Amino acid sequence: MNSEVLLPQQSVPAAGAVLNPFVIVDDAAGLITFVSEVFGVSETAEARTPMPDGKLIHAELRLGSVDLMIADRLDGWPLRPGLLQVWVRDVATVLRRANAHGATTVTEPIPFWGESTLGRMLDPWQNIWWLWAPAPGQPDPTPHWDGGPDIMFTTLDDALKSLTT
Repeated sequence: MNSEVLLPQQSVPAAGAVLNPFVIVDDAAGLITFVSEVFGVSETAEARTPMPDGKLIHAELRLGSVDLMIADRLDGWPLRPGLLQVWVRDVATVLRRANAHGATTVTEPIPFWGESTLGRMLDPWQNIWWLWAPAPGQPDPTPHWDGGPDIMFTTLDDALKSLTT
């Protein structure tokens, strides 16, 4: 689809994405380590911008073609955790890796419509990650309104209601 407003993908500098998420957390360096170790990606070293007090005002990690930008929360700033979607090879493997680094599983891997598997995790910084993996040939689940489980919605609802301000 072509947009009269968005820059065409091929014109985005540094082969970046048109949209890149930015999260503001306490302990940005810790979140960078978490993302690096769980997803097997490296921080973009040249993007790291520390302030004189050592807090990070900007850092980036490339996941596929998207840059996840991270900064430390400064005095007076509200927390701005993210709701992030990532396509992975195996949802269960990512959840195990994340749990080993302090995350909590929100939704165990479950079949999702469109031949995919969905799982969710809450990281120690209160970001919720939707983890998706292709599952060709997997049948669509039975919707909860037709007697199937309501796990997909209730687990997310419970996790969002549990977040602190």
